Amino acid sequence: MQLLNAQQVVGDVVRLARTNPGHLDSAVRPEIESGDFEGMVLRALNGVSDLSLDADRLAQQMIINPDSVDPHDVTIAMAQANLAVSLTKAVVDGALQAYSSIINMR
Repeated sequence: MQLLNAQQVVGDVVRLARTNPGHLDSAVRPEIESGDFEGMVLRALNGVSDLSLDADRLAQQMIINPDSVDPHDVTIAMAQANLAVSLTKAVVDGALQAYSSIINMR
């Protein structure tokens, strides 16, 4: 584990080093074709993921350097991400319920 020395820490600003490119917001995404249903669903899910990553990035930035971010922007980003995840969950639950109803038809 690499520790910071006294010269690297100034006030309330701490520089974070990303040692693994897979950490934080560098998600690997499949290529999406524009014309099919699968592409539409993947674009929607990637949009939800982007909102969530954006909210996380702003929250981390607020912790690391509070003067660089407006608290209202963090609150709005978190609310947008929460709403997007809630709507996605509702759509998935509805789709699963419809699938279950179709399977159980007699």
